[in-house]
Amino acid sequence: MQPIVYDVAVSADGFICGASDDVSLFPHSGPVVDDYLERMATYSCALMGRRTYEFGYGHGLPPGANPYPAMQSLVFSETIVLPENSEVETVERAPLDRIDALKRTCPGPIYLCGGGGFAGWLLSHNRIDLLRLKRAPIFYGSGVRLFGPHDRPISARLTLSKPYECGVLFQEFVLTS
Repeated sequence: MQPIVYDVAVSADGFICGASDDVSLFPHSGPVVDDYLERMATYSCALMGRRTYEFGYGHGLPPGANPYPAMQSLVFSETIVLPENSEVETVERAPLDRIDALKRTCPGPIYLCGGGGFAGWLLSHNRIDLLRLKRAPIFYGSGVRLFGPHDRPISARLTLSKPYECGVLFQEFVLTS
């Protein structure tokens, strides 16, 4: 079984982006980004919700394009409308069955892209295995939270911690409950 890995930058006050999807305060170059790109090369599949996928439109991603061409990418949404020849798979119903099948069949770890509401839903259903946080010394005050609502407490065990000169602290946690 392959793990689902939530590998995401987060502000000191718990946001993965600020108001209006602002990510400008997060580092976009340097060793923390280089390490992230190395980890990205290990993932075989990307999961995301509609809002995360549509975030790409504001950065030049055409509807239906795969934001991660080296990976199989799936968008979990009951409302998104994509072109018929989409490079991404849309999952509308019975997502837990599809997620469990991916965990069994993907050749490598599964990347949870974005987060917020979809990450909270996955957390509630005990489907996130590893949490990789790039904790940035910034404060957004509002925006998209690391996790949307979830209905149970979760425990985690810290397995790695690495500080960067830019002030970012990388932490890896195994979710244990």
